[in-house]
Amino acid sequence: MNRKQFLILLVLVAVIGGAGLLVNKQRQGDWQQSSSGGGQKLAGALDVNAVAAVTIKSSAGELNLVKSGDAWVVKERGDYAANFGNIADLIRKFADVKAVQTEQVGASQHARLELQAPGDGEGKGTLVELKGKDGKALKSVVLGKKQTKKSEGGPFGGGEFPVGRWVRDTASKDMVIVTSEQFADAEPKPENWLEKEFLKVEKLKSVAVSYATNAATGWKVTRETEGAEWKLADVKAGENVDTNKLSSLGSPLSSPSFSDVVANPQADKLGLDKPATLVLETFDGFTYTAKAGTASGDNYPFQISVAGNFPKARTPAKDEKPEDKAKLDKDFADAQKKLSEKFAADQKYAKWTYLVSKWTLDSVLKSRTDLMVEKKEEPKPVAPKTELKPEGK
Repeated sequence: MNRKQFLILLVLVAVIGGAGLLVNKQRQGDWQQSSSGGGQKLAGALDVNAVAAVTIKSSAGELNLVKSGDAWVVKERGDYAANFGNIADLIRKFADVKAVQTEQVGASQHARLELQAPGDGEGKGTLVELKGKDGKALKSVVLGKKQTKKSEGGPFGGGEFPVGRWVRDTASKDMVIVTSEQFADAEPKPENWLEKEFLKVEKLKSVAVSYATNAATGWKVTRETEGAEWKLADVKAGENVDTNKLSSLGSPLSSPSFSDVVANPQADKLGLDKPATLVLETFDGFTYTAKAGTASGDNYPFQISVAGNFPKARTPAKDEKPEDKAKLDKDFADAQKKLSEKFAADQKYAKWTYLVSKWTLDSVLKSRTDLMVEKKEEPKPVAPKTELKPEGK
């Protein structure tokens, strides 16, 4: 290569390199122009303490969480108590989440990014409104399409996973943002927002089950102490009780749970007009009466009430010393206070009809015959074979 050719090559390298730098700079400029404003808060200067209601609406339905006094309730479930932790978490997300990028997106592109509010054309977005006491929106946004990223390899193979979500402030005409927060819990599913704390039946003394449709199948078991074995009451002649089946009853409703609350229960449609009834007595003086309707899917319609019969005064022991009286009286008063508090807490559940999972009740909703030793069928005698003899023999 001569000197002239070398100089021409240097000039070409410089031209190509300069063009590359120019293109790269232009691309960076375009990105900054279309993705400016990263880091801004989604809800601006939202006063979280001023939020008195949350509305979530999508094509799947509508949910209204409302602050009533000092508590939150789920309107679609007859104002049943809402889980404050879940609500506070959602509001906090809106107050704290920042944009990772912003874009100028015209209305014509809202449907493609699922940023149209439900009921607005072909919108598939989720409208979330944080409202004040006056019912006016403090912040109103549409949660749109999720941004995904492809994953290759790894222990679970490839695929796509969400990394962000498009969000449109309804007060802004064309500006939309992308956040790293998915807002996966922002769905209009009332059952997901209920306070799921439930009563617990402890220290069981007896369990009685009766059926409105067949009184003969009812039964009752009792035990002398909390750790003793269950015994079937009123055993009839000819009944062979299976003690293993009695022990499998365990402690019904010791840790029950519910999946949902029925807002407007109709007893005849839920089977609660002819229920299976459970009466559970405890050593502490509680009597729980529960009713289970006709099972649907994985749940029973379920109602429960409680009555209490607690001693009003302590009976001193015969050999009780005067110096022990003060302590024993205090222990008795403390125990009675706890019982009264539990009684008051359990009474509030009597107002509602719940959907309780089958596994919670199936172990106790048995007929009387289910508690007996299974009868084994005796094999039928086999008739002897007749041997055929040849004629003439």
